[in-house]
Amino acid sequence: MVRATRGVLAGHWYFEIKVLRLGPTGHARLGWATEKGDLQAPVGYDGSSYGYRDVDGSRVHRAQRERYGAEGYGEGDVIGFYLGMPDGERYAPRPPHLVWYKGQRYMYNTDGKDESPKVVPGSEISFFKNGVCQGTAFKDIFGGRYYPAASMYTMPNEPNCEVRFNFGPDFDFFPENFGGRQTPRPMSDVPYHGYDDKVEGPVENGLSEKVN
Repeated sequence: MVRATRGVLAGHWYFEIKVLRLGPTGHARLGWATEKGDLQAPVGYDGSSYGYRDVDGSRVHRAQRERYGAEGYGEGDVIGFYLGMPDGERYAPRPPHLVWYKGQRYMYNTDGKDESPKVVPGSEISFFKNGVCQGTAFKDIFGGRYYPAASMYTMPNEPNCEVRFNFGPDFDFFPENFGGRQTPRPMSDVPYHGYDDKVEGPVENGLSEKVN
């Protein structure tokens, strides 16, 4: 899984991914993941990520696939990702403490225990295909800082898979109607928050990722 560097705890947010190439054997799972999502596994593998699958348009969470979209997606399609987290800060886990030891940076919890995730009431994730909403995929998701994420895989010796992230503000298929949902902000508006509390400016667009 690849994951963006800027995430959100609360609010209503949107970004797009264009599927550039999958090849004859390539597949993709695209979506959102927190910092606890396993980078060595596809989106939707664990409880910290939520995915949208290309094969049949199913949704994936905790490695469980469920029927969702009427059809899958493929090369040339633009997928939109909507995240709604009203009052999400109240339900986010406490940030870990940061310490330096012998030139290395370490994170730890003061009580030595991982905090159980809390559900954010009224939260949701929805996916759009070429500007058309596929419906609400997930409701009342766990609190945390969510990042755009993608995972792709193909057979050896096949052409690389490739997708392009578009964090906005200029989108290919920004929906005119979000079906009663609050109009989201583009992910390009999100500043970078490091563990050292350093804040940078908005992200520049045009990130492309290739995976074989």
